[in-house]
Amino acid sequence: MDFMVAKDIESVLEITDYTMQQLAEELGVNRITLSNWVNNKHIISKKHMDEFYSYVFKKGIRLNKIKEQFYREDMVRDNEILLFHGAKTQIEGDLKISHNKKINDFGNGFYCGESLEQSAMFVATHKKSSLYMLKFKPENLKSKEFGVNRDWMLTIAYYRGKLEEYRDTKKVKQLAKTTADIDYIVAPIADNRMFEIIDSFIDGEITDIQCQHCLSATNLGMQYVFVSERALSHIQLLEHCYLTDLEKDAYLNSRRASFSLNMDKVKLARKQYRNQGQYIEDILK
Repeated sequence: MDFMVAKDIESVLEITDYTMQQLAEELGVNRITLSNWVNNKHIISKKHMDEFYSYVFKKGIRLNKIKEQFYREDMVRDNEILLFHGAKTQIEGDLKISHNKKINDFGNGFYCGESLEQSAMFVATHKKSSLYMLKFKPENLKSKEFGVNRDWMLTIAYYRGKLEEYRDTKKVKQLAKTTADIDYIVAPIADNRMFEIIDSFIDGEITDIQCQHCLSATNLGMQYVFVSERALSHIQLLEHCYLTDLEKDAYLNSRRASFSLNMDKVKLARKQYRNQGQYIEDILK
């Protein structure tokens, strides 16, 4: 799926009230070149595409956010869900379950997020990363939904290979069954900081209640994990959104700004809920 550069140029012309000539001068190209891009008579180069989207972002125009709002408004009436997929490069061909490694949160699957910012942030450190907007119609599919609770923590640990010594226990066998024969999973997003907290729980350093409150502090939002080909058939790629370095930096800086607050809450949660709940050995013995 190609970037919708022509449509985006027209949107910027509408927002700024610029003429084709004025925008061409702002971008440092001639009007005919800009016109050819809009009319798909000439393919825009990577250099010029980056300069265009960087210019737009510097102008304070958040095209991706505007698109998100329009898509959400259009989907409400049809009970559809807008999702986002951050890619380190680009999606080639059809969507595939095998796009993600088996060691991810819920094993092999196609992972999407509910938040544009979070999905973009997760791939923002990759030079050629991009963002996709997708439409999901959850009709006649089997799903499993998790909250920030013990079962979610244990399931993440199970798929991450952290429960090997408990693999033959009744509880772990039940966990494996809860995500069997389903089409998609809805669950909180887990990042590296969450894995460190879950590891503390699995290693017996904190209780399940301490872990739960620590994880709630990280507040990364929800993800949709599509684990069956049937579920993938209910997804439609809407748009391949260009991410400039400026936009990536903005998402990363926003995340860094909340990091200190979140980590302070994690420290206090460890203390406030000390000795409340159960340790891993008591749960899985």
